[in-house]
Amino acid sequence: MRVIGLIGVWYMLHTFSLAVLLSGVWWLLSGYTLVLIIGLGIGSVILVLYICHRMDAIDHETHPVHLAAGCITYYPWLLWEIVLANWDVAKAILKNDDTVRPRLMHVKASQVSEVGRVTYANSITLTPGTVTLDIEGADLLIHSLTQGSKEGLETGEMDRRVTALELGKGGPSAFSQPALHDHPEDTSVKRDSET
Repeated sequence: MRVIGLIGVWYMLHTFSLAVLLSGVWWLLSGYTLVLIIGLGIGSVILVLYICHRMDAIDHETHPVHLAAGCITYYPWLLWEIVLANWDVAKAILKNDDTVRPRLMHVKASQVSEVGRVTYANSITLTPGTVTLDIEGADLLIHSLTQGSKEGLETGEMDRRVTALELGKGGPSAFSQPALHDHPEDTSVKRDSET
């Protein structure tokens, strides 16, 4: 009975935070303070929440509010990494020598949940000079443009930080979230290389 109560509390927290987010975005985009317009905005937010509820789209994956506290430290670090990677790629291009060495590499992800692995893959892709091409289980296929971007991934710093973000304090544990390896492989879908 206690587990059902906790799930309900988390569902309400996700719903409330989504309502606040939608209301904030609506008000920032409209900028109106007329009672009628605000009433229509509240009505539209309620309608969107109802549609999301009917679609069963309010959960820890579509609206990961439990990651909010960890994002306070992760996003500034990621922004700094993006700046450093921009500098590395710009130097490599302007030098016009053999520092641009495109290569494919495999990186192991230590995240447990789908949200964690997708966050890791997206963080890699956001960083200039690297693109996540494929995720298969815990193995990520990465295209790396320079030696610096390759070495940056090999240190594992981003992987550690995303894992810390995923397993942060508060919120549902990453171990209670669905992991990629929990889903059976769909054998009906073939990769381009298999056809």
